[in-house]
Amino acid sequence: MRHFPEETAADGQPAWREEEGAPTLDEAHSSIPTKRTGGFFRRLISFLGPGYLVAVGYMDPGNWATSLSGGSHYGYALLFVIMLSSVMAMILQALCTRLGIATGRDLAQACRDAYPRPVAIGLWILAELAICATDLAEVIGTAIGLQLLFGIPLSLGVVITMLDVLLVLYMQSRSFRATEILVVALLMVIAICFVAQIVLARPDWAAVFGGLVPHSEAVRDPAMLYLAMGIIGATVMPHNLYLHTGIVQTRAVGRSPEERREAVRFTTIDSTVALSFAFLVNAAILVLAGAAFNRPGQTPVDDLGQAYALLAPLLGSTLAPSLFAVALLCCGLNSAITATMAGQIVMEGFVHMRLQPWLRRLITRGLAVIPAVIVTILYGEHGTSQLLILSQVVLSLQLPFAVIPLVMFTADRRKMGELRAPVWMTTLASVIAVIIVGLNLKLVIDLARGIG
Repeated sequence: MRHFPEETAADGQPAWREEEGAPTLDEAHSSIPTKRTGGFFRRLISFLGPGYLVAVGYMDPGNWATSLSGGSHYGYALLFVIMLSSVMAMILQALCTRLGIATGRDLAQACRDAYPRPVAIGLWILAELAICATDLAEVIGTAIGLQLLFGIPLSLGVVITMLDVLLVLYMQSRSFRATEILVVALLMVIAICFVAQIVLARPDWAAVFGGLVPHSEAVRDPAMLYLAMGIIGATVMPHNLYLHTGIVQTRAVGRSPEERREAVRFTTIDSTVALSFAFLVNAAILVLAGAAFNRPGQTPVDDLGQAYALLAPLLGSTLAPSLFAVALLCCGLNSAITATMAGQIVMEGFVHMRLQPWLRRLITRGLAVIPAVIVTILYGEHGTSQLLILSQVVLSLQLPFAVIPLVMFTADRRKMGELRAPVWMTTLASVIAVIIVGLNLKLVIDLARGIG
């Protein structure tokens, strides 16, 4: 059963215009029981999982391209952008857990209810474009991983990525908890790969920590700003906001205010810890690139394939490039699972259109494969790397259209009831929204002037 705040406006109008029907991802809705007795950690464990599915989107192949390029060109100077964007992500994803648990609605459903139909349709189209941009990055990253590990031509690898629909079919037959376990296992493989590569790279740790200090050059230098926006777009991703509001509802949560408050607390811990892990992985990619490729006399590296080829001679180990490729492939597989869920939530939430996950995956992946194949054939590896970075900038440009509704809904007592976001959180989220909009405007102006 869904639960909604009982508050109404001063004029007697209800907080929501209509009662919701079946939830999105209804096969998994409230399918995982939660512990309501016992110690803190015993209760917390039953809520752990959704945050790691969200964290996948913060370390997908698009992140690799932007972090690799950032570290290669500017050393550790953009580490603070990864740190700040990770903090932004933690605050926004905390709002997502609050919206899903307090209202029983995902962000797409909330937008459809709150806005006129033309506005809701526009937001739906933008959300679908964001998912296509995300999938484009996954297609390219997975194809590069296949090429590096098995020598499969890039254009053929792009087509082979269509087979990830089989993975979606398999996971569809399993429980949601099994999906979470698979995702976490792949994340652990990624982490181990990067720890080993960082050990081999031996970075200058004093310079690394210095890179965490913000500086104004990232805004004044158009080329650095372009990369910084790509990092923000790759870190704070629009589809993750829709995804998180849906998958937190896989937990069976009681209806009392106390039970829902506890659920918000535990799911916020889950997402914050998971995103801290994602920050470490993203930082490791940039640190690895900075240590290996930002050296005197070394030409900056933008291509994932070129990075793979140079890791062995620069780090003095044949193991490093293999670890790099394995981690890249694991990222692509993980993203295939979560992107499908996000697509379901967006399509069902905005327009009540229901498709089988495999069919939804096939359509989305097909839309991503076409431009990837064309660019691969015409421009080769360098073109695909540029397309990766462009896809992340596109995601950044679409962020405000998901962030602003999220902040508005979670600040509304009529819609959220007692679980309305506290003032400090709403204030921080509003500042984040203003920063994102401001940076977007500057980026658009720079690109229009041809200096991006």
